[in-house]
Amino acid sequence: MTRLLEKAVEEISKLSRTEQDSIAAVILEEISDEKKWEESFLASKKGLELLAKEALAEYQSGMTSH
Repeated sequence: MTRLLEKAVEEISKLSRTEQDSIAAVILEEISDEKKWEESFLASKKGLELLAKEALAEYQSGMTSH
């Protein structure tokens, strides 16, 4: 755990249980959202690579203009 996170946890521990739960819910939601974005980008990576290869092939074959 980083020092900054340790300091945050220390400060959070001084709050009421309700406030601690609220902050914990925000943190967990943020982590969940980050995982969803990461999964979404990974899923689209292959499709984007295919589109890029197709565009390059079209360019190299003269099917496109500058």
